[in-house]
Amino acid sequence: MDPPQTVPSSPRKKRPRQVGASMASPAHNIKFRELVLFILEKKMGTTRRTFLMELARRKGFRVENELSDSVTHIVAENNSGSEVLEWLQAQKIRASSQLTLLDVSWLIESMGAGKPVEMTGKHQLVVRTDCSASPSPGSQNTLPPAVKKISQYACQRRTTLNNCNHIFTDAFEVLAENYEFRENETFCLAFMRAASVLKSLPFTIISMKDTEGIPCLGDKVKCVIEEIIEDGESSEVKAVLNDERYQSFKLFTSVFGVGLKTSERWFRMGFRSLSKIRSDKTLKFTRMQKAGFLYYEDLVSCVTRAEAEAVGVLVKEAVQAFLPDAFVTMTGGFRRGKKMGHDVDFLITSPGSTDDEEQQLLPKVVNLPSRNVDALDHFQKCFLILKLHHQRVDSGMSSQQEGKTWKAIRVDLVMCPYELRAFALLGWTGSRQFERDLRRYATHERKMILDNHALYDKTKVSCLPEMDRFDPHPQRWLLEHFS
Repeated sequence: MDPPQTVPSSPRKKRPRQVGASMASPAHNIKFRELVLFILEKKMGTTRRTFLMELARRKGFRVENELSDSVTHIVAENNSGSEVLEWLQAQKIRASSQLTLLDVSWLIESMGAGKPVEMTGKHQLVVRTDCSASPSPGSQNTLPPAVKKISQYACQRRTTLNNCNHIFTDAFEVLAENYEFRENETFCLAFMRAASVLKSLPFTIISMKDTEGIPCLGDKVKCVIEEIIEDGESSEVKAVLNDERYQSFKLFTSVFGVGLKTSERWFRMGFRSLSKIRSDKTLKFTRMQKAGFLYYEDLVSCVTRAEAEAVGVLVKEAVQAFLPDAFVTMTGGFRRGKKMGHDVDFLITSPGSTDDEEQQLLPKVVNLPSRNVDALDHFQKCFLILKLHHQRVDSGMSSQQEGKTWKAIRVDLVMCPYELRAFALLGWTGSRQFERDLRRYATHERKMILDNHALYDKTKVSCLPEMDRFDPHPQRWLLEHFS
């Protein structure tokens, strides 16, 4: 039997790609002339785009077929701001600084309301998450930053040093600190997480609608946000700042070597000022507390980046006198790019040192015994106060007291084996919430255990060796494997 014959089909002509479909449409009454819309076909399709264009025109919106200089807003569906910008660049169209990118949800809500609704953070598409990055003089402005789905984990969010929501995060940090003083871990953590997620936002919250879809904002947190939006301040925060217990704990814990237990004891004894505590002969102070009182004015003042770098030179000179091949890396907030801090942290490691040499290094450098105090690792540590002469600060920006040629600065030294350097560097770089969420993500999402020594696979009960122990940026490795 002969096989069935097939009739060859004529080749289909591929329709040339256009910036916008030119379609004749009946005239409509334009109600909102200040807005000129262009609906992007990418990821939407021709049929849906045609339907939305016609519907928007019936509702009084001006919608252009082609992308022209008169367009003020681009409406897209299932596209990020970066993807829209890439599309514009592919069409060899320069993005105007006045051009606004919007998700199609804004257009749908506007048509439902019969007028343009407020453009909130959930509607805006942004190209980058750095809300403060300003273009260099003469450069072309880029489009505003894109709002993508926000992760509940700080380790999966990009957070710049420029905070667009200070009015809220400052309030949350006061409340978190107060709950920490009262040892209420649940509410302390709730406000810490809320502050962390708001710091990552590329836009300022101006209404409660802007909080929709943002994780880590519980009912208690939202009540504070709503009150600040309506009244400009939080009554709860105001009450905390005026609370005698909070004020006392804030003052006591500002002393080097004083924690919550000591603060609680002093408060119950009736102390409310440091001068009364200093003058009381019945109190006994630890060595750290004595130093904390002695250098109090210096230690409560901020450390500048120039001072931190000058301290780094001193520490490196002292360490390399005993271990010439040692690496001394500044960690903490300064490594994250901060310009000011309250202390300076350093991670010390040496590729050629023996265990005995490592054990003896910190006692030799500072002439003090090192201590193990961190629950996340068993590294040698030493918390000390270093005397920094103002002349060693290159920029001359060091804060000086009249008639005083030096400043006392808190310094934390951590010594770790060279093979564990990458994980130790990650753990001591911070921030506090980033580290907490990184470990939480490892445990809950990846069934792993992360500490300052290694990353363990709980299902195999073995250490993962794939991470380059010499990688100066271990965060990248972890986030690549965790994303």
